[in-house]
Amino acid sequence: MSVFSSTSAASVTPVTSSTGYTGRFAPSPTGPLHLGSLVAAMASYLDARAHQGRWLLRIEDLDFDRNVADADRHILNSLQRCGMHWDGEVSWQSQRQPLYEQALEQLATQVYPCSCSRKEIADSRLRAGVAASQVYPGTCRTGLAPGKAPRAWRLRVPDGEAAVFQFEDRLLGAQTQDLVSEVGDFVLKRADGFWAYQLAVVVDDAAQGISHVVRGADLLDSTARQCYLQQLLGLPRPAYLHVPVVNNADGEKLSKQTGALAFDRGDNDLLQDALLPAARFLGLHISPSANNLNAFWDNATAAWAQHIALHQAHQADQLHQQQKQLRQQP
Repeated sequence: MSVFSSTSAASVTPVTSSTGYTGRFAPSPTGPLHLGSLVAAMASYLDARAHQGRWLLRIEDLDFDRNVADADRHILNSLQRCGMHWDGEVSWQSQRQPLYEQALEQLATQVYPCSCSRKEIADSRLRAGVAASQVYPGTCRTGLAPGKAPRAWRLRVPDGEAAVFQFEDRLLGAQTQDLVSEVGDFVLKRADGFWAYQLAVVVDDAAQGISHVVRGADLLDSTARQCYLQQLLGLPRPAYLHVPVVNNADGEKLSKQTGALAFDRGDNDLLQDALLPAARFLGLHISPSANNLNAFWDNATAAWAQHIALHQAHQADQLHQQQKQLRQQP
């Protein structure tokens, strides 16, 4: 069957809040949440609370080879034990695949089959003298080589100035990425048949009415690709904010792959062992009087709002100074 065969999409009604703010936390069920996951969850939760908006929970379970049995249940339990309550029903990406098929069909004129294996891509980069680059060399852009079968489906990035995407990060300021020189044509459906993160997250954020995305800075590099997909699909662009990621003692991002331990052991004091350390990592000053979950979240919400306001004021001051210097140049 063609990857572009028509499939009816599931009916999804976007959810919004009275303030116009809808955020989300979207963990993958590859294991229990660790401190790095909690930092991202906390930032998104606090931002939604500070805006008096909605906070949705989406389980991103499309990488079926890495999913761990009952990990989603453990995630839900840990968030509840932390006093983090989501709005509406939890959604699972595995139940939304018709939406991704419909989006891929809509992008058909911009998508092409790719037969390259990882080794072939690495060899192509080596021959081109750019072995360290992560940019796809465009091997299949003009068609498959004779005898080659499609392994994945790639989205063609635009040429020239159209490839340069700019967006304002609410914490990090102005960001720019050139999709041609820094990314290349990227995968929407993988060789194993699984949907790629970039397509699924864009479709889900739009379908769920997400107005603000708060996540780890490890995903900052994905944002321009998602902006391009939003443009092609005629979808709104959320406001983005990326928080620092937690590293282990070796300087690696804390993750299940690097042996990160669950912050919730089932019987430990989550306020002292997890919530307060996560808040400190985010740069929040929590009052010593916040000695229970309700007091913690009230205190942390106010601290988050102040933290973001100070950052944005600093960015505005920097921009003002830059503009002033430009005006003073002969």
